[in-house]
Amino acid sequence: MIAVDWGTSSLRLYRLDAHGQVCGRRRSQRGLQASAGQFEAVLAEEIKGWDDPLILLSGMVGSRGGWQEVPYLACPAGIDDLAAGLVSLATTALPQRQLWIVPGISDTASETVPDVMRGEETQLAALLAVLPRGNHVVCLPGTHSKWVSISNGRIQRLATAMTGELYALLRGHSLLGRLMPEDDGRFDAWAFESGLKRSRQAGGLLHHLFGVRTLGLFDRMEGGALPSYLSGLLIGHEILASGALEHSPRLAQVHLIGNDRLLALYAQALTAWGIGVQRHPEDLAARGMHALWQRRMEPGPHSEHP
Repeated sequence: MIAVDWGTSSLRLYRLDAHGQVCGRRRSQRGLQASAGQFEAVLAEEIKGWDDPLILLSGMVGSRGGWQEVPYLACPAGIDDLAAGLVSLATTALPQRQLWIVPGISDTASETVPDVMRGEETQLAALLAVLPRGNHVVCLPGTHSKWVSISNGRIQRLATAMTGELYALLRGHSLLGRLMPEDDGRFDAWAFESGLKRSRQAGGLLHHLFGVRTLGLFDRMEGGALPSYLSGLLIGHEILASGALEHSPRLAQVHLIGNDRLLALYAQALTAWGIGVQRHPEDLAARGMHALWQRRMEPGPHSEHP
């Protein structure tokens, strides 16, 4: 089968063998925005040379404005619910293929304002297939970080923090960024730790953010260290808002899913505050889609065969 993770800005494709192992992978910058109105043609081009008959798609391709809108599944939801919620997609440009879209997940009961995820649920599906019974916390860092509570194999609650997007906006389009040099990828561990410590002090995020500028104005931190300080500050506030520290020490660990660079930052922050972590690669989405299809094809009340 082919597993497709179709995000807003990028497109990841995985070719899987019968056991769910990745035997080929491709990446494209033709995400939702670049593919609007031509999803079928883009997919046909991106999978050239891969003749597998089954294609599962997840992410923004199933959103409003995507290829075909697929309704969210409401929490609590488990892997069987996700498998049963797969939606068939008709196509003319890809004959002899079966296309299915994975539904996203919504949390409308936790707060007065609803929360949603679309795409991350495939990564969670891979975990749901193997996690032992009990309570677990998962964090998926990114442009819009997700914090997910899992109990006995079912996603119970989720919360989104716009940490990555806010960092990019402040870094590139605010007064704070004017004291920072061009992004060269340099990381300052001391500045990051300083931002983490500051997030736990009085004043709140809005006051703390202005301090990024004043540290530079009064030469208490060089411009090259300010991005790392800002990162530590925002991630610290995200973790505090997640409630993870309130459950420590009962919370033994947080499962982290994502790319190595982001996971290193979140792992550093969590372990600094006494919470263990278990890291999982971002291509967990491919394994999750394979697990969903296996559940879909199993006989039982949760399954409706195509």
